[in-house]
Amino acid sequence: MATDILQHSHHQGAHDGHHDAGANKVFGFWIYLMSDCILFACLFATYAVLVTGTAGGPTGKDIFELPFVFAETMLLLFSSITFGFAMLAMNKHKVASVNTWLLVTFLLGAGFIAMEIYEFHHLIAEGFGPQRSGFLSAFFTLVGTHGIHVTSGLIWIIVMMVLISKKGLNERNRTRLMCLSLFWHFLDVVWICVFTVVYLMGVM
Repeated sequence: MATDILQHSHHQGAHDGHHDAGANKVFGFWIYLMSDCILFACLFATYAVLVTGTAGGPTGKDIFELPFVFAETMLLLFSSITFGFAMLAMNKHKVASVNTWLLVTFLLGAGFIAMEIYEFHHLIAEGFGPQRSGFLSAFFTLVGTHGIHVTSGLIWIIVMMVLISKKGLNERNRTRLMCLSLFWHFLDVVWICVFTVVYLMGVM
């Protein structure tokens, strides 16, 4: 009897310890996101300073195609919703549903990146590359940095799909998914700021 109690206490302690470790990882990831906030705040501040530095080149009103960027924005917003469905499926322990919603999220995010690459290629082909003016340097740096983050998130999604397929929704994978969810939604919020500050205000 005493042995059973000790074994139960040991297993319960190990389980609680694992939960604590998972909570600590999520908290640590929040700290990382705060540092990323500082990075993007600096890029937004730089853009605000250089937005009028066109050096006789085009302004945002001349080069931004708002309907195109709006469609791009919708892809990222919907990808955030589909990731939410993946998290709901995770809470219900539905492995197949989690991977399905992660795949949909990946496809939407990949579409977003494809549209961004097209936009960059089009601007550079027109002679409006980052070397053209301070405004364009700030624009490419800010939007490009966000794009690199989204690309990293896409790679992370693929890795998670493989891990979940092999090991299921164990505690480690659940913690990783929670961190990825925070990261993906953070990028969504940052893009809303980019869309508002860069594109909407740029065409006014």
